[in-house]
Amino acid sequence: MTTKLDQLHAALTTVLGEQILSITNALGEITIVVKSTDYLLAMQTLRDHTDLHFEQLIDLCGVDYSEYGDGAWDGARFAVTSHLLSIAHNWRVRVRTFAPDDDLPLVASVSDLWSAANWYEREAFDLFGILFEGHDDLRRLLTDYGFIGHPFRKDFPVSGYVEMRYDPEQKRVIYQPVTIEPRENVPRVIREENYGVK
Repeated sequence: MTTKLDQLHAALTTVLGEQILSITNALGEITIVVKSTDYLLAMQTLRDHTDLHFEQLIDLCGVDYSEYGDGAWDGARFAVTSHLLSIAHNWRVRVRTFAPDDDLPLVASVSDLWSAANWYEREAFDLFGILFEGHDDLRRLLTDYGFIGHPFRKDFPVSGYVEMRYDPEQKRVIYQPVTIEPRENVPRVIREENYGVK
C-alpha cells in the first residue's frame, strides 16, 4: 500500500528526474534540492505538469547557512527555500536551491510563475542580500532605503552599523555610528541541591 508521500516522491522523481540533486522525506514532508541553473525550469514544471500541479506558492525565504551545524557546513552559503501546495492533488513540497556565488548570491526569480513570489523575493533580497534575476521591482521592503547591509545575515552585527536619532539643532533626523557599547550578558545561575526532589 503506497501512501500519499510515496506517490508524490514517485511523481517528483519521474517528472523532474536529473534536475533533482537530492530528495528527502523527513517528518512527513518531502524536500527536493535542485541546481540553481535548473531552478526556474524545475519550478515551472512543478507548476504546469499535470502529475504535480503545484498551483500555489505558499512561502519563499532566504537562508544563510554560514554557521549551520556549529560551522560544520561545507557548502554554498545562501539558499532560497520555497513551499508549494497542490490543491488538486492535496500535497506539498519544499524546494531548495543554493546560490552558487557566496559574494553575489543570485537565483532566478519565480515571480512570473507565482505573483505571490514578488514580495517574498523582495524580503529575501532586503534581509539576506539574495538577488533574483528577472524580478522587475527588486528593492528594499522592510528596511529603510538608505539601510546599509542585510540584517538576517549571520555576520551582521546585532546592534547594526548606524543608529537614527532626531537632532534638535539641525531639526531633522540624522544617522550616526552606533553608540551602544557591545557587552555580553552572562545569566546568573542559581543551583539548589534538592531542586525538584520531594
